[in-house]
Amino acid sequence: MAALGLKPEDVEQEPVGVYPENWESFVLFDSMGTQWRAGACGATGLDYNALPVVIRSLGLAPSRRPQLFQDIRVMEAEALAVMAEARDLQ
Repeated sequence: MAALGLKPEDVEQEPVGVYPENWESFVLFDSMGTQWRAGACGATGLDYNALPVVIRSLGLAPSRRPQLFQDIRVMEAEALAVMAEARDLQ
């Protein structure tokens, strides 16, 4: 985890309650923040083509990659639901 460079205590925003065992997944998801695919109705999902590059750039262990991918998919689904709800309120 030292390769990530960013630690939970480095985040200067309102606490988000990330458990230590989820920190790598959180940093990966946050690092993918500019990789959303979008259509006429807004975001449709993350561009998974960028995921391997981001994973490598963060120095995440190859053995963790399958779990990180599953974690990213859970966060992506929730983010899409929140974005859809916000869009429906407009």
